[in-house]
Formats: sequence, C-alpha cells, structure tokens
Amino acid sequence: MLKCLSRKCPQKPPVSRFVDLAPTSNADQTGIYYEALEFATNNDEVLNIALTGPYGSGKSSVIKSFLLRYPRDALELSLASFLPEGEVPGVRVSKQEIERSILQQILYGADAHKLPLSRFKRIQTPRGWSAASSLAVCLGMFCLWYLFANQSDVISGKFFKPFDLSNWFNILSFTVGSIFVWRLVHSIYLKSLGLSLKSISLKDIQIAPKAADEESILNRHLDEIIYFFQSTKYDLVVIEDLDRFDNPDIFVTLREINALVNENADIHRRIRFLYALRDDIFVNTDRTKFFEFIVPVIPVINHSNSIDKVLEHTRRIDLDARLDRRFIRDVSRYLADLRLIGNIFNEYVIYASNLRADGDGALDPNKLLAVLIYKNVIPKDFAALHRQEGALSSVLMRYDEFVEKTADKIRSELAAIQADLVRSDEQSVRDLAELCSIYAMAILERAPANSTYFETQYGQIPFGQLAKHAEFEAILSSGSIRVRHANGYVTDFDLRGLEATIDPSRSFAERKTLIEHKSSDHKEAMDKKSQELKAQLTTLRTRKFNEIVRESSALIEEVFAEVGESRDLLKYLILEGYLDDTYYQYTSLFHSGRLSLNDNKFLIQIRSFNNPEPDFQLGNTSEVIASMREEDFGRSYVLNRFIVDYLFEHAQKHSAHITSAVEFMATHVDDCEDFFQSYYARGAHVERLVSELVGRW
Repeated sequence: MLKCLSRKCPQKPPVSRFVDLAPTSNADQTGIYYEALEFATNNDEVLNIALTGPYGSGKSSVIKSFLLRYPRDALELSLASFLPEGEVPGVRVSKQEIERSILQQILYGADAHKLPLSRFKRIQTPRGWSAASSLAVCLGMFCLWYLFANQSDVISGKFFKPFDLSNWFNILSFTVGSIFVWRLVHSIYLKSLGLSLKSISLKDIQIAPKAADEESILNRHLDEIIYFFQSTKYDLVVIEDLDRFDNPDIFVTLREINALVNENADIHRRIRFLYALRDDIFVNTDRTKFFEFIVPVIPVINHSNSIDKVLEHTRRIDLDARLDRRFIRDVSRYLADLRLIGNIFNEYVIYASNLRADGDGALDPNKLLAVLIYKNVIPKDFAALHRQEGALSSVLMRYDEFVEKTADKIRSELAAIQADLVRSDEQSVRDLAELCSIYAMAILERAPANSTYFETQYGQIPFGQLAKHAEFEAILSSGSIRVRHANGYVTDFDLRGLEATIDPSRSFAERKTLIEHKSSDHKEAMDKKSQELKAQLTTLRTRKFNEIVRESSALIEEVFAEVGESRDLLKYLILEGYLDDTYYQYTSLFHSGRLSLNDNKFLIQIRSFNNPEPDFQLGNTSEVIASMREEDFGRSYVLNRFIVDYLFEHAQKHSAHITSAVEFMATHVDDCEDFFQSYYARGAHVERLVSELVGRW
C-alpha cells in the first residue's frame, strides 16, 4: 500500500464497448488440443493432420492458441482472404484458382532474398548493407575503367612491376576488378538458373502448350515448392478455409505434394500439413484414410446456449435492461457464431450512437437489434432492401394487398352473419317443439296400421311421446325404425327420404339451427359480433404491421423462399413485429430540414405505437401532420395540443381530420384525460374544441 502511494498505481483499463473478431489465443484452457497437436507434430509417421469441427466452432482459435506455444516455424495459409467468391452460392471456383492462391501464399510466405533462384520474381527491399554494396560496385567499375585505361601495360606485364607494396594501387585495382568481374559473371549465372521458356511469341501469334491451362498448377511448379522448403525452416503448414470450396480433389494434390516434399533428399526435416476442416468434407470413412491424425474441436456455442453469449454482450454495452428478454431468448436460437454475435453488437454501438437511440429513447432498442441481426445474417437481402428489392421489401410493398385480403375476409364473415339472420327470419316454424312435431307426424303417417309403439335402442316409445323424446334427432337420422303391432310381432320400416318430403331444400338439423338462430340471445350475439367486425374493418389500417402480415402469412411463403436457410429468422422478425415499415429509421441518419429533431422523434414514437405526451413540443407542425397517416387522426396520436391547435387554425383544409379527432375524443373520454387537462390550460382553441365535442355528443 505504501509503495502504491509513492507513485501512481496502475489503473485497470476501461472495458471497451467493442470486441475484435479475431481468433482468440486462449481457446485451449484445458490444454488437451495442444497435447494432441504436439503429439501429431512430433510423430514421424504423421504428415497430414486434420482439425475438424463445424463453422464457428473455434478451429482458428485452437490453431492460434497452439502456434503461440509451437517451438518451430509454421506457415499459415488462408484461402478465404484470397478467394472471396468461393462463398457465393452457385459460383464454383476452379481447382486451378485454388491452387494458384495456395502457391502464391507459399512463395510469398518467405522473404524474396531467401529465394533468389525462384522464377517468381518479386520486389526486393534494400538491405542494411545495400549502401556498402553500391559503393563496392562503384569501386569495381572504377577499377575496371582504370585497368581498361592501362590495358597495354596490363597485357605487357609492366602494370604489375615492381610486384611489391610500392605498387599497391595497381595490384589492388587488378584484384578488385577481377573480383568484380567474377561476381558479375556469378550473378548472371545464378539469374540464368531461374529463367524458363514459357512461350514463344511472334508478334500477335503465341505458341504455348495446351496442357498449361489444364494441368495442376501445384504439380507444374513442384520444383518451386521443394525449393521453398529447402531454403526456409518451415516444418508446419497450416491451411484454413480450404473446405469452403467443396472440392476434395485439391486435398489429394496437397497430400501428393506433401509426400514428395518429405521424400526429397535435400530436405532434412519432416514437413507436416495441418488442415482446419468441416466434419462433412469427406464422406464415410475417407477422412480417416486421408489423414494420419484427426483432432475434433468441440464447439463453444450452438443454438441452444447462444443466449448466454448474447447476454454477455448486452451486459458489456449496458443494454441488458432495455431489451425484451423474451426477444433475446427467441432470436438467440438463430445465432450460433461467436464472431457474428460480436459483430452484431459492435454495429449496435455505432448505430445507436449515430441514431441517438441511447440518449433519448426515441428508437426501440429491440427493433434496432433486430435490424442489425437481419443485416448480419441475411446481408444480401439487406443490401437489396436499399434498392427496394429482396424478401423484406417484397413483404413491405405487398402491405396493401395484405390489408385488402384481411378486409375481404372480414366482409365475408359479415355477409355470412347477415345471410344466416335472413334465413332464420324466413323460418315459419315458431320453435323446436313445433318442428319436432311436424317430423314426428310424418313418421306416424308411414307407420304400419295397428302399430302400438316404437322399439328403439333408447327403449319403448309410445306414438304420442315420439316428438318430445330427447333423442328424436338421432332416431330421425338412423334411417329406419322398428314398431310393435297390437298382436305382438315387430316390423321395421324405412325412414330414408322422409326429410326431403317435408322440406326438399333443408334437413332437420339445418332447420333446427335456423330456429335456434331466431332466438333473441343469438341475434344479440350476432349483432355484437357484427359490430366488432365492422370496428375491425374501420381500424384495419391502424393495426400493427405484423398483425396484418400474420393473417396473410400463407401469401408470403413464396417470398421467404428466396432467403434460403435464414427464412425462419426473417419470418420470426417480421411476424413478431421487430422488422416492419419503420426499418428506415434504424438504417439511415436523420437530417433536419423540414422536420426538426423533435418532429422526427414524435413520428418515430407513433410509428412504434407509442403515444407521446400531450405537451410534446413540435417544431414544424404542418410537416408533422403531412407525414401522419389518415388513420392516425382517429387514434390517440392526435392528442397533442400543437396538432389540435393547427387543425383548428386551418379548419377548412383539415375538416376531415378534425372530424376524426373529435370522434375519437368523444368515444374515448377516459383515455383523453391528460390531454383535456393540458389543452384546457394551454390550448389556443378551447371553446372550439368544447363546442365540437358537445355537438358530437
């Protein structure tokens, strides 16, 4: 403690709001991966090693953790950075393109000065002794010039007399000049070893072997690869992202090259290839035949536990309390990549700061996070959205179609209710007892003479009690009935066709239903339902976007098909209301002009179905009203004293809006209490508002 007081104590660095997406170096906390790879890299029988696991399982982190402790030189190759088109669906990268990238990374993995004989020439940066070398060249050229100027003396031998220290300049000039000539010839000779005849060109005619475009690039330049390992100390080659191209043939070529390199007499060490691969890159047991050692990587995250990683990031950027926990739990099931999750929250920090969502709360953090998840998981559709294309754009553009479809459904229900009531009123039969009597009389007319009672599964029924029996409808629909005669024997007679003779257009069950619908209770229930349906029809366009889309979910299945494997995520975000027609508020910056910052905030809140305070300050009320939807004036969003004042000041232009607003206030008095108090105290047209309300009542 005293030592700390005498000088400044080291302070703990603040926790950053951002995380890097690079592989971590502490992925092997138990040390088992290092132990396995150390065994493989020290075993002379193991030349091809596989590190297997699904995408996002942490293979790169395991490799990074291992290389930090690996005592020898390792060469790292990554195909993802060289061939990004390998990740584009439907685009197949040729084997030659893959091999060309591998060869480039191998040869460029060493300094150009270490490979002077390579046919692949590169820019060589001057070394520290380059100034001394250029000085030596100048001295050599001067000595050659001096010897050339005294060539007659050199030829006669006079140039070397006397051959002692007094003639040191001539002797030194001859020595330096000779060394310079030897060095020049030696350099030319070495450079000639790296030359090769690639083709013969006669003006516009070029002659080259046809096989040059078809053969394996790695095999064609095998001598370069062997020369590379002869001139360097690498004994481990790490190859990542090679499985992205789904081309198993390249592995066969690399295995052959590995064998040839290790069999070369001039390479006195074992060269091993370490591959980071998906588990399914080889079918059946082929991978155990190809690799001498396989290390499986257990994923640190999957769809079931990704919520824990998501919550870590929400707590890190102090977002946890503002997010809906149910939304986080549900959406986490669609995220199973640590780097992807990290990048989503990196972008959240930037978007939230620029959109001013953190400070004033105008934007919904759940919706902002949903937009960024959509942007990262389905980037192609997000990019298309800015061009009014893609799946989400298609759903948004079909909104009117969905509304009309829902409206047609409501109208059909209203028509069915009305038709049912009309049919019920057309029934001349007063009640169910009278209806049963009519059908019972028809049965009795068909009964044989001298019959006394009916024999049914419900017991014996006297003729006079048939219409009142509780199971009369079941007896009628049975198709036949048994009667007992006065003399004791039993006879069956057919009831089929009986209902048609009484009413050809309706059955007994249908007429029974219509009679029940004539009751006052049923009419009252139908009237109530009709009023509810009419209210739904009136307020259809004021419903939330996702509610309308849900009722038309069958229509948008074809739209989601183009998204591919991420279609379930997009459906969830849209149908749960996290992606809707307010997306633009979360994808672009607001520039004040016609609308002030407060005006924009007001519109954001009502589009998010939140009602601002009655005294919420507006800067340009006319532009706010112009940006509002027609249905907004018949909802609580009109309860703003600046909006109401403007409407009354321009009553002739906004008469329809005033009517909608007054209608809402008159029918929702309890919901308008705060607005009435505010407007009575500070409103400019209190008398006009009261007059309109009284007239409405």
